Amino acid sequence: MERWIQAGRVVVDGRVATLGQRVTEVENIVVDGRELAARKSTPPRVLLMNKRVGTIVSAAPTDNFASVFDELPALPGGRWISVGRLDVNTSGLLLFVNDGLLAHRLMHPSTGIDREYAVRVEGKLEEMGIQQLKNGVLIDGEIGRFSDIRYYNGQGSNHWYHVVLMEGRNREVRLLFASQGVKVTRLKRVRFGPVVLPSSLRRGQLMELRSDDVRRICDLLKVGFVRSDSNKSKKFNAGKSVLIPYPGLSAPKGDRN
Repeated sequence: MERWIQAGRVVVDGRVATLGQRVTEVENIVVDGRELAARKSTPPRVLLMNKRVGTIVSAAPTDNFASVFDELPALPGGRWISVGRLDVNTSGLLLFVNDGLLAHRLMHPSTGIDREYAVRVEGKLEEMGIQQLKNGVLIDGEIGRFSDIRYYNGQGSNHWYHVVLMEGRNREVRLLFASQGVKVTRLKRVRFGPVVLPSSLRRGQLMELRSDDVRRICDLLKVGFVRSDSNKSKKFNAGKSVLIPYPGLSAPKGDRN
């Protein structure tokens, strides 16, 4: 496409296109004198996976680990995009979408979508250490912090915390706890913004968010929503909502009061 644009073969609304030029579905696009037909809007879809430890979030083949993409249903005319990543030793909530703009807005720090993790560690944090993790710790030249951290339960040397991050940099949770002298022995993402991991979804299983949940997420992030006319392909369709009350999130359809 870039070579065609550089060669002057692409015309947008009567003017030769330039590299980096943005277009939407309303512009008239001509290639080699032939007008492109308008593309039909594709209904956004969202899959939720309870990722297993030992799987990677990459479509690239590997001899050592299975890819989560191998478990996804076929998507004719499109592709699944993972919303962020979880490393091979992290389990829990992982989202996939078929819409690039929706994926971008879910991941970009400017939209303020947070992530919550359940963390098991060896040892127990002192109150001063908890405050330091909230205030910020220098890690690899950058300040990392939890926007919230709460003790959950534990006994002996094993203790559970729930922590919230505004971004998900590589190994950030593990490195933040390591800065206080405690080692993470289990890490599981349990929430991504308003989406929570259902307790009924077993490790390795998939479910597809119902249409009204997808609409509410799209409204929250100001992404266009087109309702699907058919649910025939939605093998994993969720029966219940997986959304919790969240700043800016609209009420479920039929519950507007």
